[in-house]
Amino acid sequence: MIAGKIRYTILYLFFFLGVGLAAFAQQRKKEDLQKERQKNIERIRETEKILDETSKEKKSSIGELTALNKRIEQQETLITSTKSEIGLLDNDIDEDNQIIEAMQKDVTDLKEEYAAMLYAAQKASGKTDKLTYLFSAQTVDQLLMRLKYMQQYGQARQEQTQAISKAQILLSEQVKQTELKRSEKKTLLEDEVNQSTHLVKLKKKQRNVVSNLEKEEKQLKRELEQTKKAVAELDELIAKIVKEELERAARERHKNKGKEVIASDESVALSSSFEENKSKFPWPVSGFVSQHFGRQMHPVLRGIEVQNDGVNIQTKANEPVRAIYTGRVSRIAFIRGIGNTIILSHGEYFSVYSGLKDVFVKPGQKVSVNEELGRVLTTAEGISELRFQIRKNIVALDPQQWLKN
Repeated sequence: MIAGKIRYTILYLFFFLGVGLAAFAQQRKKEDLQKERQKNIERIRETEKILDETSKEKKSSIGELTALNKRIEQQETLITSTKSEIGLLDNDIDEDNQIIEAMQKDVTDLKEEYAAMLYAAQKASGKTDKLTYLFSAQTVDQLLMRLKYMQQYGQARQEQTQAISKAQILLSEQVKQTELKRSEKKTLLEDEVNQSTHLVKLKKKQRNVVSNLEKEEKQLKRELEQTKKAVAELDELIAKIVKEELERAARERHKNKGKEVIASDESVALSSSFEENKSKFPWPVSGFVSQHFGRQMHPVLRGIEVQNDGVNIQTKANEPVRAIYTGRVSRIAFIRGIGNTIILSHGEYFSVYSGLKDVFVKPGQKVSVNEELGRVLTTAEGISELRFQIRKNIVALDPQQWLKN
């Protein structure tokens, strides 16, 4: 009797405490994986829209290739995430099977103890009648003790029956949970197969685009030279504006010498505030990074390096371009091969937005964070791409270190 109660109590605690704590940690990890997978799916949808726009043109383009490369990267990330979820479910199911096995043993043991109690009771009742057993007591105290013993024995049998019933309910619930996990695993496995099949198709399309672009080597080199000239013109414009800003600040200091220099103080405060918000700035446009900061190999032309003083962000047609921080419009200019460029000053820092078709601000205008500056330009090849830079005076900085992760 006592052994049965102790065993059931241990079973109960094991199920609701030990397993519960482990399950909580596993569930948190599972939820994190599911959230990450959902984010990957959302990113994939965004990239698919961009890829569709670049694929509308029959002629292959660098933009289509970069969108495909990003799409493949996202697909591989999604497959890895799905495999991690499957691995987590495998661990869960293995642990569940061990729990079920232990619970089945406990139920069997409880039933065997109950059978032994019934046998002992039948054996006792076979020897003598209950009333005879009670009234054969030689004293009143002995009679009361026998009566109390019979009541306790009956209660023990009832508790043993309840313990068996509750243990069977727990076992049934555990089996149901395990079956649900097996069903979830089956769905994920099917999803992984579909994802892998789609990845193969994407890589095949990638090879075809690369092959088509390699045939256009001369045209790609001409386009690269045109881009270099446009970027050089942009660099000259930025250098000119920085020089003008420094000269303007010097004139202000000289003009207000010995007086309270409010404008200078504002500039210093804005620079300091800009620095404090490093890695917190919102992205100027939605999409993905199609070209990173610094020197890198050309995606098609072998042995040719390209230099980027910012990042290129490929996006959808007509996407709004927004200011990453409070500032003033220093210059708006049109550069052939790039499109409209807006340069904002933030004290001694500058943010540069190139590749716009529409501009909604004016030189000298003060803008706030996330204010819409214009809309992105879409090329004849269906590529919508913003060239974005952050500079401290003339020095180019890696924007991805300043923007939100």
